[in-house]
Amino acid sequence: MPVLSRLIGPDPTALVLTLTLGAIGGVIAQALLLPLGYLLGSLLVTGVLAAADIRPFGRRITLPPPLRMCFVPIVGVAIGGAFTPAVASQALGWVPSLLALSVFVPLAHAVAFLIFRWGGLDQKTAFFGAVPGGLIESVQLGEEAGADVALLTVLQFLRLIGTIVAVPLIFWWVTGTAVGSASGVQMVGAEAPLGLFDVAILVAAGLAGVGLGRIMHFPGWIITGPILLSAAAHALGLVEGVPPGWLIAVTQVVVGTGLGARFAGADARVLRRGAWLAAINGTVALGIALGFALALETLVGEPVAAVFLAFAPGGLAEMSLIALSLKMSVIYVTAHHVARIVLAVALAKAGARWIR
Repeated sequence: MPVLSRLIGPDPTALVLTLTLGAIGGVIAQALLLPLGYLLGSLLVTGVLAAADIRPFGRRITLPPPLRMCFVPIVGVAIGGAFTPAVASQALGWVPSLLALSVFVPLAHAVAFLIFRWGGLDQKTAFFGAVPGGLIESVQLGEEAGADVALLTVLQFLRLIGTIVAVPLIFWWVTGTAVGSASGVQMVGAEAPLGLFDVAILVAAGLAGVGLGRIMHFPGWIITGPILLSAAAHALGLVEGVPPGWLIAVTQVVVGTGLGARFAGADARVLRRGAWLAAINGTVALGIALGFALALETLVGEPVAAVFLAFAPGGLAEMSLIALSLKMSVIYVTAHHVARIVLAVALAKAGARWIR
């Protein structure tokens, strides 16, 4: 069966072992009350093993991307459950921060480009490695332009990983206590019991949302489509609940394990070269995001933490998971990350024509 083989890969035993190790790492991190423990713990364990090419029981760390993508719509369905009339009424107040993204995206891109050029990268690799969003599109455009694809991929991937790891740790450090799921926070709607009809509606919203998003070419369609249909189902009163906490925890483990497994087969020299440049860029980018958050707080009616999370240049699914875990203006945060990715890819495409 072609579909099943794509999901489990050529070595099902290696997949089961990888997921088991990721789950163990997630459970330990959660028990230690680390922020976003299931995701960060699974990412840390599998990422270290994959990068060091350690093969437990002779099996390579692996998780096929299609399997990870199967769990992303769950995040979208959960986010849709946070949509309420109150959120809709607040959306007009987000205009200043959405407009500010049109300044943040080119600014973050330009600063990263200068950092990478200072670090000795060629112009094409520096330009596409600096794109603050749209990992797949950036790598594809860079490859077409003749950039160093291996280094470009590392720079983009470490931007995403670094942001995912740093943001919950920053919240933890600032508050001095566990945050999000680690502190027992529940998502909006998590207290509502789910019957068979509710489950059917949520599953339908997820599956149909993926199809709709793909047909309509939504940005981040695998998550934005389910968000749209889940929000519609909740707004119409067809369902009140959201995916249960244990399913969100499983999703965190699969997403974290999938990210960690991406380090398998990476060239150690390329990783070392990309790591320090990505670390500098990530630190500066988060500093710029904080500056925008402080400036926009009073204009948009959202706390600094929510605006900071909305501007932090991580992945759409992963940053939405963080927003869900932190129970922090999840619709606001997700809307801004969709806008950021659209702007970043548009800027990259415009730059591709110029850089050729």
